[in-house]
Amino acid sequence: QVQLVESGGGSVQAGGSLRLTCAVSGFYYERYCMGWFRQAPGKEREGVAGIGSDGSTVYSDSVKGRFTISQDFAKTNLYLEMNSLKPEDAAMYYCAAKFVLYGNCAGRLTQGAFDYWGRGTAVTVSS
Repeated sequence: QVQLVESGGGSVQAGGSLRLTCAVSGFYYERYCMGWFRQAPGKEREGVAGIGSDGSTVYSDSVKGRFTISQDFAKTNLYLEMNSLKPEDAAMYYCAAKFVLYGNCAGRLTQGAFDYWGRGTAVTVSS
């Protein structure tokens, strides 16, 4: 029932920008946290950014100031605006969702706590 579908990945030069989109369906919780995670070959999956139903956001230190997470008014799409991309940002990017009690992501992104996941969209960055 719940489906998350990512799009917008691609190849970009270092210093460039990309905007990822996650189309959300079947997820109608009043309070939630939705986030973006990424995983590069040979590395563990890491949290990148999250946004709560109350509009609050949380970012990993490595992307803070460069990436921006947002959602549309109807809450049907989740976005990740990525600026000043670095080769280290290359990875498969996944969106995820979970319901929460207080409408925020509690200032952290823990992979195991998210219930629903998309299949991912690939991002490559060349020097």
